[in-house]
Amino acid sequence: MIRFFDVVKLFPGGQVALDGVTLQIKPGERVFLTGPSGAGKTTLLRLIYREDTPTSGQILVNGRNVATMPRAKVPYLRRSIGVVFQSFRLIQRKTVLENVSYLPKILGASLGERTEQAREVLGQVGLAHRLTSYPQELSGGEQQRVALARALINRPEILLADEPTGNLDPQLSLDILEHLLEVQRRGTTLLLATHDSATIEAVGGRVLVLNRGRLVEDLHLPGRGLSMAVEPQDYVRPAAGGQLQPEETR
Repeated sequence: MIRFFDVVKLFPGGQVALDGVTLQIKPGERVFLTGPSGAGKTTLLRLIYREDTPTSGQILVNGRNVATMPRAKVPYLRRSIGVVFQSFRLIQRKTVLENVSYLPKILGASLGERTEQAREVLGQVGLAHRLTSYPQELSGGEQQRVALARALINRPEILLADEPTGNLDPQLSLDILEHLLEVQRRGTTLLLATHDSATIEAVGGRVLVLNRGRLVEDLHLPGRGLSMAVEPQDYVRPAAGGQLQPEETR
C-alpha cells in the first residue's frame, strides 16, 4: 500500500513541486498518474522509492515511513519496488544479461542464481535471444524491454513507470504497455506516470491528475481497448463526464 499524507515538496528557491498531496493506492491496484509537464509526476514517483524526501508530510510504503527512513534502510525498501524510466538508464558497457542481473548481484545472489533469474525475466519480455547484446545494439523498444526486465527481476510488490513509452512509436508503446498490464494482472501494484491521454482512455481504470503540484482529480474511467491507444496525445484537463481532453481540444 502507498499512502501520502499532506505531502509538500519544495525545491531550492521556493519552487513548489508537490503541494499538500494526500492519496492512497491499494495493493495490486493499477493507477495512472497524469497532468501537464511540470505537474509533479516524476517528483511523486521519486518520493515513493526514496530518491528524494518530502519537505513536509508523511509517505507510507507497505507500512514504512519512507520520509523519515534512515538511509541505511533505503536498499531494503527498494527491494520491493521496481522502477522503469523513460530514459532506460542502461549501463552501456554491460550486456543485456549483465544489466538485468545487476540488482541480484548487489543483493548477494550467486552467479548461477542471478543468471537464471535474468534469463527467466528476459524470456518474459521476449528478449531471450538478446542476452549477449549491448544496449547500443538494441532498438529503442528492445532497450525499454530490458529496462522493464531489470525492474521485474526481483519480483517487486510495486512497479513504478515514469513515461515508459514516451520515446517509442505507437506500436512499440502498445507492446510495452501490454507487458506492464500483464505484470499488474499478476498482483503487482502499478503506478504509471504518463501525459498520453490515448493510452489512459484505452486502458481505463483509476486516474490521478496533478496540476502545479496539487492533486486535482481522482477519476475512474472505462477502458476502450488497447487498439484505441495508437496516437499519443498530451493530457490537459478532464472534461465533463470524466473524459481526458487532448491539447488540441483545449
